[in-house]
Amino acid sequence: MIFHFIMAFVVAQRLVELFIAKRNEKSMLAKGAYEVGASHYPLMILLHAAFFVSLFIEVLYYKSIFTPHYALLFVFLLLQLLRVWCLLSLGTFWNTKIIVLPGANVVVKGPYSYIRHPNYLVVCLEIAVLPLMFQAYVTAICFTILNFIILSIRIPIEERALKEATDYAAPEQRNI
Repeated sequence: MIFHFIMAFVVAQRLVELFIAKRNEKSMLAKGAYEVGASHYPLMILLHAAFFVSLFIEVLYYKSIFTPHYALLFVFLLLQLLRVWCLLSLGTFWNTKIIVLPGANVVVKGPYSYIRHPNYLVVCLEIAVLPLMFQAYVTAICFTILNFIILSIRIPIEERALKEATDYAAPEQRNI
């Protein structure tokens, strides 16, 4: 029962985030922003969709116990707070795509004042924690590796675009 509740929560959350992302994308494009890295975006969508399918299959068809590890449930809840903090800190700059507004000042408030890509950290940890909470070890391992591969492509593209078009600077050059 708790598995179904958590999964319904996460899926609903992702759908709301896609709505927010689309709204933010339209707003940013209207201001002169552009998208970079579009070629890998379908792979990200596939990865995240396959993650949920894999998690459902592994938990529902190969497990009989749905009781989560409560320590991991607590970590998951903390990650949700960090996710919302990231989203609120970026405001209209937050997106699931890489949308760059030339000449913009890069956000360095909230969790972005501590690390460069806190939202990616949240996603990485969620992809590990959510399956581990329900003993879905194959999903946790496989999708952690696949997500790492996608982010090893995505982050350099995003960093390069931000350096070329905004005031994005190396950490040692930032006044935080």
